[in-house]
Amino acid sequence: MSEESPTSLRAVVEELYRTQSRQVLATLIRLLGDFDAAEEALHEAFTVAVEQWEREGIPANPRAWLVSTGRFKAIDGMRRRARFDASLEELARQLETASVSLDAELFDGQSVEDDRLRLIFTCCHPALTPEAQIAMTMREVCGLTTEEIARAFLTKPATIAQRIVRAKAKIRDAHIPYEVPPQEELPGRVDAVLRVVYLVFNEGYSASSGDAVTRHDLSGEAIRLARVLVQLLPDPETIGLLALLLLQDSRRDARVSESGDVILLEDQDRTRWNRDYITEGAALVQRAFSMGEVGPYAIQSAIASIHAQAASAAATDWCRIVDLYDLLLKAEPSPVVELNRAVAVAMLHGPEAGLRLIDDLFARGELKTYHLAHAAHADLCRRLGRTEEAIRAYKQALSLTQQEPERRFLERRLLEVSGQGS
Repeated sequence: MSEESPTSLRAVVEELYRTQSRQVLATLIRLLGDFDAAEEALHEAFTVAVEQWEREGIPANPRAWLVSTGRFKAIDGMRRRARFDASLEELARQLETASVSLDAELFDGQSVEDDRLRLIFTCCHPALTPEAQIAMTMREVCGLTTEEIARAFLTKPATIAQRIVRAKAKIRDAHIPYEVPPQEELPGRVDAVLRVVYLVFNEGYSASSGDAVTRHDLSGEAIRLARVLVQLLPDPETIGLLALLLLQDSRRDARVSESGDVILLEDQDRTRWNRDYITEGAALVQRAFSMGEVGPYAIQSAIASIHAQAASAAATDWCRIVDLYDLLLKAEPSPVVELNRAVAVAMLHGPEAGLRLIDDLFARGELKTYHLAHAAHADLCRRLGRTEEAIRAYKQALSLTQQEPERRFLERRLLEVSGQGS
């Protein structure tokens, strides 16, 4: 046990909650077999920690202590409610008799690490709708609030909350097992997990809202999960996803200034890029493409590899990138892919060519509520000297963004353009 002042103790507990609460929750869900009971036990454990650690000091293994305390709090709650439901008394007894083996397991650590993977496969079970899978994973595995998830997917918090409630009921009523599926079932189950891991990384790589551009805890967790998935099923898409995440995350330290402002790819200090991630990611891209037919993640990783290995923005092979976007559109057509291709076309053939493609997207009613589409439109107009149009587009992008650093960047651009206009 270590002693801490009340102020520093609270900071330690808050940091533990930020970095460890999802792992603790995953284990409590396995032990208690109920999402809501585990969530309640989690919060009770952290409440007790603040009080008890001030008297007794911080335990050597805080995560194991939190799991054990949460479990005992849940048992106590079951015993209190047992007078109304006799089955709870039996469940409490079973949990209590498992305490010796559990304590050894908690300090071993491997089963606790596996709990996160079990949880993500449970949240991504095919019995749940794709929308519910995403909402459940981002809420239960990653700890995002319903408001954050709603902003990330341009929907209402009440809609997300309803999806989560229904998904929990489905897991309970259908007795969906809390486990990693057997090897023969993995190919049919892994696509949903890959999609959710990718979305989790994106939320960490470019947070949908708040004061920070990135959330390293989310992007780091996504990379960890992707590594585990490659061990489970080393096919081109799983390998491609890990490569993509590593290559994107390699730029993390160069994407934001010391004051927390956004730095565009073309302006980043490439000496700050993580060369180990780039080397590993590029090797994984080659491995994925050497295995035969590739899918969206492998193609995106190839695009990211070209960016990561270019000595400068000017030296980027935009022709190859446009070709890869053409391939990606065939594999997974979407308006966002079209937008990214339009930006690449603008770099290859000039702003006018890219702007025509973005205007076509808007004319079809696509991406009108996506702030990055309006920001790209504004930037191309700025480069063409179409000042008034650029101003309108920057204002539209500003009205849609929820992230403070992006807001500051767009405001600076708007001021620059407005100054040129005057």
